[in-house]
Amino acid sequence: QGQLVESGGGLVQAGGSLRLSCAASGRTLSRYAMGWFRQAPGKEREFVAAISWSGSRIYYADVVKGRFTISRDNAKNTMYLQMNSLKPEDTAAYYCAATAYDWSSPTNRDEYRYWGQGTQVTVSS
Repeated sequence: QGQLVESGGGLVQAGGSLRLSCAASGRTLSRYAMGWFRQAPGKEREFVAAISWSGSRIYYADVVKGRFTISRDNAKNTMYLQMNSLKPEDTAAYYCAATAYDWSSPTNRDEYRYWGQGTQVTVSS
């Protein structure tokens, strides 16, 4: 079975940047629509960003729009999330997710079949 593995999390000061990566093994990501979600302690897992299999369609949650950029490199079987101007409220575990081919509602976590284990992002004030 293939798996998704996130990396790039860490501790950063407010206003700083991080770049998360989601690498796939045993699975060809070019056939999957993908997304990033995050979950803070005591809160529901929430949508952050999503990208279609070709990269032609991209969606962002309003709270990250203009600060975060999702991208993918199908040749490297990897998806990225560039996070700039980070705020303390961005502190959460970040998860990548994938679903075969396409979704009807990219913001709906129930549409994603495959999930990574998460990487922690902590933004200090």
